[in-house]
Amino acid sequence: MQTVAEALANLERTTDSPLFRELGKRFTEAGFELALVGGPVRDAFLGRIAPDLDFTTSANPDEIIRVLKGYADTHWDIGREFGTIGARIGNDTVEITTYRADKYDPSSRKPEVAFGTDLNDDLFRRDFTINSMALRLPEKTFVDPFNGLQDLIDGVIRTPGSPELSFGDDPLRMLRGARFASQLGFKIEAETFAAMTAMADRIEIISAERVQAELTKLMLGANPRLGLEALVFSGLAERVLPELPALQLEVDEHHHHKDVYEHTLRVVEQAISYEADYGLEGDFVLRFAALMHDIGKPATRRLEPGGGVTFHQHDLVGARLAKKRMQALRFDNDTIRDVSRLIELHLRFFGYGEQAWSDSAVRRYVRDAGDLLPRLHALTRSDVTTRNQRKADRLAHAYDDLEIRIAALREQEELDSLRPDLSGEDIMRILDLKPGREVGQARNFLMELRLEEGAIGAEEAEKRLLAWWSAR
Repeated sequence: MQTVAEALANLERTTDSPLFRELGKRFTEAGFELALVGGPVRDAFLGRIAPDLDFTTSANPDEIIRVLKGYADTHWDIGREFGTIGARIGNDTVEITTYRADKYDPSSRKPEVAFGTDLNDDLFRRDFTINSMALRLPEKTFVDPFNGLQDLIDGVIRTPGSPELSFGDDPLRMLRGARFASQLGFKIEAETFAAMTAMADRIEIISAERVQAELTKLMLGANPRLGLEALVFSGLAERVLPELPALQLEVDEHHHHKDVYEHTLRVVEQAISYEADYGLEGDFVLRFAALMHDIGKPATRRLEPGGGVTFHQHDLVGARLAKKRMQALRFDNDTIRDVSRLIELHLRFFGYGEQAWSDSAVRRYVRDAGDLLPRLHALTRSDVTTRNQRKADRLAHAYDDLEIRIAALREQEELDSLRPDLSGEDIMRILDLKPGREVGQARNFLMELRLEEGAIGAEEAEKRLLAWWSAR
């Protein structure tokens, strides 16, 4: 862990930029204060470059535009209502916001925008102390009224003031706390977490789009387990992702099965460990499918005589539940489709080790997965969390074998573009048909033939097609 002196040295190196010097100079000469603030300062201490450059100033939006005139390549004022002016300066995109002193109506999703006059007041209204640090420009004076640097060094997430007041102002900050736990691997301070728990129901006034954005960032963090556990133990997950805490199935003394909730978190972690193997670094679809792959189990659990437990069709039920939840969270259609399809397919492989698949079955596996095949590989491998090393090795070897067979068939048959040996135009010519349902039926017959037997060539396909047609 770095010391305060080492952290300040990191900040000095990371912020040694002509952009910061020139912006600071321009605002100072115009009679205004300017400071780098929030995430960029935090990330500078961590020795990394922030993707966004956020500044705060005593200038109002019109004054910001005047200062930038002749220096910025272009500017936009889409955030003017909230005091924010965006600009592109060379290769950098910056956002400069007037000091804020917002207040929130407890029943509203939006703040009552009020501009402030003091940097410390602006920092007080920010979400957490690690984001409540600033660097005055151009003199590069570090401002840290709430000991954010010490919290950054200690790995602690806490609010600048009362967490009840902070979360009351903007309940989304509770989700942001879980998100930062995931991204930074930090622990949420006890009083802050207690407020998250007590006020969890307040998250319900936040729009689905904002909740979805935080969940996405949480899942793409380096430590999603920390963020997910914070959501579950605080009660926030019950409001925004109830399928997750529902995996904590009651234990029956006569019927034993693995802990589905703990299994799920391990699958997420293992899926992340497989990302590099399949070129899927930071892949949200894979991670969210791993999180949701067993959400059909609570609805399908059956306690059998003799102590057995079954979850028949939990893959299909889970796919439907995931689609419904993701629609409620306003995910885009492509992401919903891909996550749901992976959940639907995640059990397809199991059984391969007991009974050798035909080439036809391998072709169908590839065809059904389509572009999701690398993700399905990673998800299927991740779903093995057994402590029985012999069983784990057997399943791993079986999947190795399946991937080898897929590679061999791909080399022989162009598996990535499976299609019948005859085109739709060929079918209409051979059977003297016009476009319609019968052409589709004929194509389906030829596609099944292709999956069962591989490529048989146009001549043989025509013979089979004619025989099928005459036998109808």
